[in-house]
Amino acid sequence: MRLSNKNAIITGGAGSIGSVVAKRYLEEGANVLIVDRDQKAIDSTLNELDGQGDNLTGLKIDVTSEESIRDTVQKATKIFKNGKIDILANIAGIGPFAKFPELKVEDWDKTLSVNLRGTFITSKYVVENMIENGGGVIVNMSSTNGLLAEEGLAAYNASKAGVILLSKTMALELAKYKIRVNSVCPGFIRTKLQDSAGLPKDMIDNYISKIPLGRLGTPLDVANVFVYLASDESAFITGTEIVVDGGQICQE
Repeated sequence: MRLSNKNAIITGGAGSIGSVVAKRYLEEGANVLIVDRDQKAIDSTLNELDGQGDNLTGLKIDVTSEESIRDTVQKATKIFKNGKIDILANIAGIGPFAKFPELKVEDWDKTLSVNLRGTFITSKYVVENMIENGGGVIVNMSSTNGLLAEEGLAAYNASKAGVILLSKTMALELAKYKIRVNSVCPGFIRTKLQDSAGLPKDMIDNYISKIPLGRLGTPLDVANVFVYLASDESAFITGTEIVVDGGQICQE
C-alpha cells in the first residue's frame, strides 16, 4: 500500500471530491482525519466509509478562522498516535457564479477566504508539525480556472490562480525541510460544488464539447492524482501542478 501508516488531514473531506480522496487514502493504508464545515456531511462520510477500518476520524472546522484551524491541527496531533502529520490535502473550496458587474464584494471576500486564505493558514500550522518531524507532503486543490480565465467566475479564477503560485512558493521555501508541495488542477468534474455554482446549461454543454476524451471527469479521477502526489512514487516532484481535465486546456 502506497500510504501505509501515513497520517493525513483532508480539508473539505466530506465533500464530493474530498470524501473520495479520503476513501482512496484509506485504501492505500493511511490514517485519515477529514475536516469540514458541515457536521452532517462529516457524519455521513464517516458512516459511508465505516467499512474501511478504524483509522478514520472527522472534525468540524472553519477554514476561514485561524483559531479554528490552529485548534484542529492541535487536535490532529493528539488523534494520530505518533503526533505526526505526514500529508495535508487542502480541498475545501467554494465557487459562486456571477458576472463581474454583479459580483458582490462579500462573495469575492468569502471565496478568497475559503479557497486561498484557508489553504495558506492550514498549511502554515501543519508545516510547523512537518518541519518538527522531518518532512511531509502538501497537495493543494487548484483548478484549470487557475490557469485560464473563464467568464462568470472572477473570484474563483483569482483564488485558484493564487493557490498555484502559493504552492510553487511553498515548494521553493520548504524543500530544505523535505516538504513537497504540489497542486492539482481539475477541469469539469461533476460535483456538488459545480451544481451549487448555478452554472448555465449552455456553459456546461460548452465544457463537454471541449473535452477530447469525451466525458466529464469524476471525483475518482482527481482522487487518484491526490494519492500519487502524496505517495513516494512522486518523491522527486514538487512545485508543479497536474491538470486533470481530459485534455481540455491543451487545445487552448
